[in-house]
Amino acid sequence: MAKKKSSQIKLVLTQLISDVLENSNNEALNYKQVSAKLNIKDEEARETILEILKEEAQKGVFSEPEKGKFKLKDLKTFITGKVDMTADGAAFIVPDDEFEKDVFVSARKLHNALNGDKVKVYIYAKKRGRKNEGEVVEIIQRLKTDFIGVIKISDRFAFVTIDDKKMLHDIFVPLSDLDGAKNGQKVQVAITDWPEGAKNPIGKIINILGTQGENNTEMNAILAQYGFPLSFPPEVEKEANEIPEAITEEELKNRRDFRDTVTFTIDPADAKDFDDAISFKKLPNGNYEVGVHIADVSHYVQPKTYLDKEAYSRATSVYLVDRVIPMLPERLSNGVCSLRPNEDKLCFAAVFELDEAANVVEEWFGRTVIHSDRRFSYEEAQEVIENKEGDYAQEILKLNELAYILRDRKFKNGAISFESTEVKFRLDEKGKPVGVYVKERKDAHKLIEDFMLLANKKVAEFIAKKGKGKAKYTFVYRSHDSPNLENLGNFALFAARFGYKINMKSDKDIAKSLNFLMEDVEGKKEQNVLTQLAIRSMAKAVYTTKKTSHYGLAFDHYTHFTSPIRRYPDVMVHRLLAAYLNGERSANEDEYETAASHSSAMEKRAADAERASIKYKQVEYLEENVGKLFMGIISGVTEWGMYVELIENKCEGMIRLKDIADDFYVLDEKNYCIVGQRKKKKYQLGDEVKVKVKRVDLSKRQIDFSLVQD
Repeated sequence: MAKKKSSQIKLVLTQLISDVLENSNNEALNYKQVSAKLNIKDEEARETILEILKEEAQKGVFSEPEKGKFKLKDLKTFITGKVDMTADGAAFIVPDDEFEKDVFVSARKLHNALNGDKVKVYIYAKKRGRKNEGEVVEIIQRLKTDFIGVIKISDRFAFVTIDDKKMLHDIFVPLSDLDGAKNGQKVQVAITDWPEGAKNPIGKIINILGTQGENNTEMNAILAQYGFPLSFPPEVEKEANEIPEAITEEELKNRRDFRDTVTFTIDPADAKDFDDAISFKKLPNGNYEVGVHIADVSHYVQPKTYLDKEAYSRATSVYLVDRVIPMLPERLSNGVCSLRPNEDKLCFAAVFELDEAANVVEEWFGRTVIHSDRRFSYEEAQEVIENKEGDYAQEILKLNELAYILRDRKFKNGAISFESTEVKFRLDEKGKPVGVYVKERKDAHKLIEDFMLLANKKVAEFIAKKGKGKAKYTFVYRSHDSPNLENLGNFALFAARFGYKINMKSDKDIAKSLNFLMEDVEGKKEQNVLTQLAIRSMAKAVYTTKKTSHYGLAFDHYTHFTSPIRRYPDVMVHRLLAAYLNGERSANEDEYETAASHSSAMEKRAADAERASIKYKQVEYLEENVGKLFMGIISGVTEWGMYVELIENKCEGMIRLKDIADDFYVLDEKNYCIVGQRKKKKYQLGDEVKVKVKRVDLSKRQIDFSLVQD
């Protein structure tokens, strides 16, 4: 223990010496000067400083330009970055500085750092041909301190085994901190201490989620794992309940009145929060007035209120397989703000005059009041489109006609159509999956989408143009960068194996060939694999105040204006648009950039939670099918196995390479395949294979297949 302590002291001293040399304007210093700058007078400590200076010079970290004088070499001795844990307990540190290379840290040199933590790392001098290696010297910020797992209780102590595969330590819980948890229950545990040298952290139970394997327990566990609260704080609910539903005459005077204009909503059959409605009117000049009316959340949710702080914190609604966790309390999301039929509702709208060719002749943005005449489900609206009769058939058919023109124009301008298959589960009353089906996107879905895209695009353009030639107006845009050409090149090589050519001469050529691929692959067994790989080769869309284009939609300016009930960025967009329409000055950019960045992070977290819930249901669905044979498509390859997506039900599991008996297989990363070392047999991404369901593990959300070889 004493040896470990002295090595830790030496490591800290090395860091302090490096800081002194770094701040000495590149002047070489001797050990006495370094000691003086560190205010160290003890002779033994000064000798240690000399020892460190000589050792680090020998390693090549410091240089000795003249005898006894030392300075830092150009190599950065310390970096900060995030921990990316590997399956064996070691980690790579991904540096904050994107120009730095990842640093490998062995398990024993992580010093209690966990996956996702922000850390400071000391980098060892690089030996020839070796990767960057280092040691964690400081945990700057924990990504999380509470975890989800199953508790095991004995007579003297308890441990929580954590669900997260990248959390490799059980958490020790004293019996006094069980908070009523019983053996085998799923719980949320918070780390309270991690003594120096201890293998396991100490924690306390903060939430009992219920019996392992029960639907409600598992869905709540997923929400807690990704940091989404299971309920609203009392003060938030209180504020929501105090908001009146009645609209005052005073408020009506400040709004454009659309209550006598035909207006309706089109949403999923099971939706309760209707945040967009469309109004339609034929004008005397033969043109059409189309209003995209969005729930006026910013009227009800005022800045700095409890409601606003909670909505900001969540940033998004979360859509799990069997439930929605709303961003706003139900009183607002399904009540006051929801554009329910036959009720007067307050909206923020983008109203367009369109000619027969769907060109925007006039546009208007502002606050409105509407009275929705009808609530259509997508299926009901689709029936009207297909049968050309029914409620508001004339309006829906004309809107569909205009939507087709808008869609064609978008694709001609270089937008990309990613139509991946969306899998849905049929659940019984206990939430257990009893069937799987693929959700179809028809004209009714696309009609709504095209008018929402038009509103989002035109709002963004309006603000971007308003700032031209003057000071820029701070705004929240939805940005999507051009793809990384190396990633896209790899995808193009893979797609070529299926006979698809990706023309990479220009952005427009890329978009055109990707659209051809997406159209051609629709309904084929390789559709999901190719679509998912194509999406992965693209940049990720984010929220930002920077005026950047949206590559996937081929729009120069784009924002999110149409879903403020379920997305906080849309609330910010409403507030900013209202302020600028009222002639106010530009808002603080740094403040909004921070909020945009937070919203992007929370959006990713919500998507991860949704995927985890789908994975859980896939595992649960296949529980009854262990031993059964299925045909599947190889959807991913790694150094330890290949992922296979079953054609019949889209469930995905893994065949481990060590379980394939006829050869020793290794990954050929460049060619997206695994290769047998003796017989050279290849299994390639997109290949069809026969598999048997070998085992399923609900707690780990894991499906294992074995390969059935003919």
